[in-house]
Amino acid sequence: MRRLATLLPALALAFAALGARADLLADIRSRGEIVVGVKDSVPPFGFIEEGSRRVVGYDIDFAAAIARGLGVRLRAVPVTTATRIPELQQGKIDLIVATMTRTAQREEQIDFSFRYFVTGQKVLVKKSARIAKVEQLSGRKVSSVRGSTSEQNIRAAVPAVQVVAFSDYPAAFLALSQGKVQAMTTDETILLALQLKASSPSDYVLLDGYISEEPYGIGIRKGETALRDAVNRILLDLEKSGEAKKIYETWFGPKSQLPLKRSFRIESGK
Repeated sequence: MRRLATLLPALALAFAALGARADLLADIRSRGEIVVGVKDSVPPFGFIEEGSRRVVGYDIDFAAAIARGLGVRLRAVPVTTATRIPELQQGKIDLIVATMTRTAQREEQIDFSFRYFVTGQKVLVKKSARIAKVEQLSGRKVSSVRGSTSEQNIRAAVPAVQVVAFSDYPAAFLALSQGKVQAMTTDETILLALQLKASSPSDYVLLDGYISEEPYGIGIRKGETALRDAVNRILLDLEKSGEAKKIYETWFGPKSQLPLKRSFRIESGK
């Protein structure tokens, strides 16, 4: 009986905690702040702006738009590819807006919003390597980022490839520039941005063809249906109002450093 009396308060606290976590949207509105995990070394999605030292980029603009839509302030917290899902699950952040591809495997761990960006995985090599096709990577060293879909996809596309995984994209690119690997693979947009920042961009070339399609979604903790629905409504409103296209044009439009045609729309169910 004494043991039961001891257990009952503990169980009550546990259920109370579960109830609190089950309505994260209400908690966010109550505190007046949303904590969003973002990248700070992946231009143009998230990077530290010279001068202001602020984190800016495509993902940051979407995170800010979601905060405005919810009527709260934004607190952007840097995350890596490997840490973003654990930090979301542990409650350290409320959302992930950090170049994250929606995959079936990840959907077993977290929920996703509708896609807000679509790209594809490619391979970047030095021209001097004389590599013209993805198949020629067999037996060669290729850098990527630890825990990314790119790391998995290149192994599937070229089973004999030797993947060298790094914690972030700049480190993976540095390995390519120093000749420690023969190629680097990740999303096309990220590769192009890294190439443009290189001391000699013309030394590098993207191989033709996509290894996979990479639709980015906003990561949301499992069971937070109200927050997921609110984020999706905001994304659809941004598309309808033209704000989503405006954000895209800022970072990928004709006058940007990385001009790419927008070939997708934010749509319900996608």
